[in-house]
Amino acid sequence: MGGAACETAEFSTQNFKTLMEQEGTHYLLCGEQKVPLPSGIEKTICLLFSASWSRPCNAFIPQLVQAYNTLKETGQELEVIFVSFDRDENGYKEHIKGMPWLVVPFDVNSQKIIGNVYKVNQIPSFMPLDVGTKLLAKDAVGLIKDYGADAYPFTKKRQEELKALDEAKREGGNLNELFANGIDDSFVYGKGGKLCASDLVGKTIGLYFGAHWCPPCRDFTSQLIEAYNDITTNKDQQFEVIFISTDRDFKEFELSISKMPWPAIPFNSKTRQDLCRIFEVKWIPSLIFLGPNGKTVSTNGREMVSSYGARGFPFTEAKILEIETSLMKEKDGLPQQVKDGKHEHVLTLDMAKAYICDFCKKRGSFWAFSCNVCGYDLHPSCIEESL
Repeated sequence: MGGAACETAEFSTQNFKTLMEQEGTHYLLCGEQKVPLPSGIEKTICLLFSASWSRPCNAFIPQLVQAYNTLKETGQELEVIFVSFDRDENGYKEHIKGMPWLVVPFDVNSQKIIGNVYKVNQIPSFMPLDVGTKLLAKDAVGLIKDYGADAYPFTKKRQEELKALDEAKREGGNLNELFANGIDDSFVYGKGGKLCASDLVGKTIGLYFGAHWCPPCRDFTSQLIEAYNDITTNKDQQFEVIFISTDRDFKEFELSISKMPWPAIPFNSKTRQDLCRIFEVKWIPSLIFLGPNGKTVSTNGREMVSSYGARGFPFTEAKILEIETSLMKEKDGLPQQVKDGKHEHVLTLDMAKAYICDFCKKRGSFWAFSCNVCGYDLHPSCIEESL
């Protein structure tokens, strides 16, 4: 019924008002007060489709509340109208608690009709009205998750502007702009103390994205600590790691940084989420290296550290090529097989990212003489000593 009337201009506030009236709803709710349906003349109207039973909705609503309050405080002419996808009125009433915007009275049939007219195929869904060809997309949830209040007014132009700003921060080499968080310009250490962005100028920086709940992160942290300690003991090598937590809560964050020798972005800083977006981090652990000029030199730092450890510093393509060339020369100077006096089987030259030498009991990497029968390993430098 109402859907047919709105089909030709489904993002119009006037058509939303017409649809509501056709469905017998002539007012919205603001708390317990009834307010007139919006005309859309003076304000940007956005429709929010959500439900109490949806985890993504429950995660998104606090983000939207924060953005909405910020925009209202700065005088933006914006109004949000909530359309429930709850199956019962109790869920609806629970869900609207704390919502600072207008809500459509609960009615299951009207909800279905409105959802069909606006082609809602997933929730949460957030749709700006009355922006015509400037419309960012049918759904601006992702934009708000990424940028919060900065996403306003939810247009393609604004999206392009924000992406350009991200690219400038990623490629510009300005550490103060990259790490600015609006709360505190300092990084924190697990054992106390702070570090400022200005202290990073001229250093190679590793941006380490990880979390305590992630087993691969815990394993990689140990590798990175070993490389970090080896690098920083050499005063000529200016190096720092900054931890960007993706932990679920502050307790997990504290566990993450408790044994880390490097500083971290504060847990309450929005910069953590900003850096994940700016560097397009899709999985953890992830390690991105910035050069002394602040510009990105590598996005596969995890592989570099796992493969080469401290030897890979400063983690540029040129350095990795140099290491590979050196390893090939080392191989040419070593026999392909040896017989160790303390081991019964023949040992074959092999490449290993990491191993423990069975003679000196010390950690080794790259070339090793290994037993294909029982896993016995020796440093090349330990062969003569063991014969």
